[in-house]
Amino acid sequence: MTLRYLTALAAAAITTTSAFAQNTALTERIAKLSQQQEVKVVAWRRDIHEHPELGNQETRTAALVAEHLRKLGLEVQTGVARTGVVALLKGGKPGPVVALRADMDGLPVTESNNLPFASKTRAQYNGQEVGVMHACGHDTHVAMLLGAAEVLVQMRQELAGTVKFIFQPAEEGSLPGQEGGARLMVKEGVLQNPKVDAIFGLHIQAQTEVGKLSYRPGGEMASSDVFNIKVKGKSAHGAYPWLAVDPVVTAAQIIMGLQTIVSRQSQLTEDAVVLTVGMVHGGVRNNIIPEQVELTGTIRCLNKEMQQNVWAAVRRTATNIAESAGATAEVDIVNYAPITYNEPRLTAQMVPSLNRAAGAANVSVQKAVTGAEDFAFYQEKVPGVFVFVGGMPKGKDPADTAPHHTAGFFVDESGLTLGVRTLVTLATDYLAAAKK
Repeated sequence: MTLRYLTALAAAAITTTSAFAQNTALTERIAKLSQQQEVKVVAWRRDIHEHPELGNQETRTAALVAEHLRKLGLEVQTGVARTGVVALLKGGKPGPVVALRADMDGLPVTESNNLPFASKTRAQYNGQEVGVMHACGHDTHVAMLLGAAEVLVQMRQELAGTVKFIFQPAEEGSLPGQEGGARLMVKEGVLQNPKVDAIFGLHIQAQTEVGKLSYRPGGEMASSDVFNIKVKGKSAHGAYPWLAVDPVVTAAQIIMGLQTIVSRQSQLTEDAVVLTVGMVHGGVRNNIIPEQVELTGTIRCLNKEMQQNVWAAVRRTATNIAESAGATAEVDIVNYAPITYNEPRLTAQMVPSLNRAAGAANVSVQKAVTGAEDFAFYQEKVPGVFVFVGGMPKGKDPADTAPHHTAGFFVDESGLTLGVRTLVTLATDYLAAAKK
């Protein structure tokens, strides 16, 4: 070997060792600062959990968030997309802008957990009095992002760029006739002024053990579409069905026909498709064939091309079956959320960050999820990565844990510090890499 080659090898080794040492030191520092926030994070989570608010009504939560962010000395904007809060942390050096997002809303669910901070809140939803609960863990998301803000403020001078904290309302949807959530946040310019270059988000997962992270490149969570089909026939006495064009029977045939879209018309080896009819409304009396029956349901897809094919098939199936019975079918399909799509290049870039935050043995690629997330609206505009954080007590069987959106939904708070650490690591690593 030549002297030049040996010198180059030695220089490379020194550089690699130095970079590794810096990464190790940074990892240890982030871990220490995140651990110091644990008591605060748990306290925030319990406060928000005890006082949940439905979508576009998160005034108390937003006030708590804004007050704390102002105490940290951040530039704070309130009233974004009705009740959203956005804050800016400008680093000590110039660089790109990375956004971190948490959602704030609860669900119309009456909590059954026997916790000292269990929700007793009641509210009006769709004309009914309902219990309100953080049955999907948004309380933990807010608490983890507040903790991450605390840590990043302490690292301000080392940051080469800007961190934008997005506390979003109405991820679970707005009341009928209201616009909200990430779609409205984007419309109101949350990704601008300053322009966001990348965005990261977390979601607690009640069926994943604490200490674990999971992610999926590409389509991670399904798109969510709402379809409504009005089947119009001809009313008659129930004793004389031959005088009617029965929309009830026609609607039943349409329901069964829709199932063949998944079982016979979708290439399921490519990606999953779900089509569910969740509501059937029609008729007022046992012996009157009504004039109209209304079907409402949801479509979930992980592939945009398949999504468009399913939309077309729903329209074709409903209208043709109705026509064959002498009835008509009006089909309306509305997209609630696009596919949550983890940009593959950015995802690959950030996997080492996830490994450093949780330990490589605790990070895994997960299967696609047919639930939906409106974080997808941000990802349509800028590259983004959405990660799941374990919230199930160690040693517990996932089959024995209450699912999300149910009255017994439970989160082990010992997993929240990992969420703080992950958000901070993603932000600092992204800014450091962009600087190079």
